[in-house]
Amino acid sequence: MQESPPCQLSFQNLYRSFGRLAVLRGVSGEVSTGQTLLVTGANGSGKSTLLKCLAGLMVPDRGEISYRQDNTQLDARERRLAIGYVAPDLSFYEELTVEENLLFFARLRRTSEDRIGHLLERVNLPPDRSAGTLSSGMLQRLRWCFALLHQPRLLLLDEPFQNLDSPGQDATRSLLEQHLDEGLAVTANPGLLELPHVAHHLQLAG
Repeated sequence: MQESPPCQLSFQNLYRSFGRLAVLRGVSGEVSTGQTLLVTGANGSGKSTLLKCLAGLMVPDRGEISYRQDNTQLDARERRLAIGYVAPDLSFYEELTVEENLLFFARLRRTSEDRIGHLLERVNLPPDRSAGTLSSGMLQRLRWCFALLHQPRLLLLDEPFQNLDSPGQDATRSLLEQHLDEGLAVTANPGLLELPHVAHHLQLAG
């Protein structure tokens, strides 16, 4: 099987403030195919803000973000559509089942629905369960399925193992390891869980 061209995400001198509160102050980093960039820091140090900037969901006040995928430089809009994103504030339609939520997002992204069953099996999530009745740990498993649905090359993971029990951590860790065969990841504050292929560690000041 022919290997995909390498991808690279880099960012230089990022600043982001909310009113008078400076959250990101000259933050820089990089990560390439097969690697994880680990971002740590105290609460309020800007981990989530950094990931939102990298995802194209928030615009930094200053600085540059560069992401190359398949030998193509993606702008902020293209990057936003290309990435896979796990975050605590990612919610779902409570009245729809787990499978219906993923079907909806697959059609919205115009991507194949074929992976839905496989992903749900990997994280041991019942497809016919209403999203509104899921526990916090089950919702986190669903966020992982949502992030990987369109087979992104870049994963941005904000507290990716939050509320997961030991089997849930094992399942999502396995998904991350498989993703890194051809992809890359930025992971914010994973706690004590050891991560695969950490090439760079970025410590944010509080």
